[in-house]
Amino acid sequence: MRSNFAIPATMLLAAPIASAQSDVSPSHKFTWGENIGFMNWRDAGDPVAQQGVRFHDAPNNNAFLSGFVWAENTGWINLGDGSPADGRAYGNTDGADCGVNIDDGGSLSGLGWGENIGWVNFSTKGALKDSNQDAKFDFAAHRIRGYAWGENVGWINMDDDEDYVAFLCVADFNADGVVDTRDVLAFLNAWVARDSRADINGDGVIDTRDVLAFLNLWTAGC
Repeated sequence: MRSNFAIPATMLLAAPIASAQSDVSPSHKFTWGENIGFMNWRDAGDPVAQQGVRFHDAPNNNAFLSGFVWAENTGWINLGDGSPADGRAYGNTDGADCGVNIDDGGSLSGLGWGENIGWVNFSTKGALKDSNQDAKFDFAAHRIRGYAWGENVGWINMDDDEDYVAFLCVADFNADGVVDTRDVLAFLNAWVARDSRADINGDGVIDTRDVLAFLNLWTAGC
């Protein structure tokens, strides 16, 4: 599967990504491409994870990703700047609005860009004989599944039982496996300290909108 349009490299994903902590699990942050090796979805940036991949909720039960993946043999892959033009999904029609989308059923779509490898296509639904290998987000397990296609590097496996990408549940802020009032206290302490983890909406600013965003997620649970 290949993208069917070309965009000058100078236009590609030029907007800065909002500075916020990656919510990829430290324990499950790798995917594998046979031709490019391991890909780390979490640890980009300084401090570590500042520009790693993030999961963003969007209106109408949609979601999208942002941030950078590091491929050990080919360098950075950009999954989006966190600011779709329409606020809910990247258009993927020009370089200023490209990235990876997640629809309400979990199917992934859209494009990532690696300067050294070109486009990575996440719109693989129907491209493989086994529909279980479509690129998708498993909401129940909070993880990515299936395969993506790199136009110059082939298939990228996101479906391994051991090396896969999972996202932390934001409502479980203290990561103890339980959503309760201790998570609210942990979040408020981070918010007062202006810890980057408290930028829940990923807009690069820690303010009362993050409190509202967290409380909404906390109420919904994991």
